[in-house]
Amino acid sequence: MGQTPRSLRSPGCLRNAAAVGRWLAGRGYGTAERPVLVVAAGERWPDGGLRPALEDLLGAGAIIAELLSQGIGPLSPEAAAARACFTQTDDVAGAVAACSSGIELARGGFAEDVAVATELDAGTIVPVLVDGAFGHSADDARPQQQQQQQQQQQQQQPDH
Repeated sequence: MGQTPRSLRSPGCLRNAAAVGRWLAGRGYGTAERPVLVVAAGERWPDGGLRPALEDLLGAGAIIAELLSQGIGPLSPEAAAARACFTQTDDVAGAVAACSSGIELARGGFAEDVAVATELDAGTIVPVLVDGAFGHSADDARPQQQQQQQQQQQQQQPDH
């Protein structure tokens, strides 16, 4: 009871990058004792080969940028490169729409989905894989200050 899982899986993307970064940092992840591995998942070509995905690289970079802003570091060279790809891309939505995945989706009638997928930090849900199923930690995605305020309010209430 009360054990911290040895590993944790929490998928993130451009839409929830800040929430995921805050959530991880707020739980002490990103330290030597609790390292974080951010993977730009990619997808598969029709022949089954691995297909890098710009949208996943930029999403990983956005999460890493948030982790760094929360004081997590130092970054590996790979993490620093992913962060740089994100921070140096002036028009993330435009880049994703113009990349092979974006073009493929637009041609298939899903251009609006690409636009929604690139809405930076539009969501605060942090999906967490627990016992083989995803749940979410919407309340946990709030900034630490809000959590601390809530804890202080609870401590000030008299016991019944």
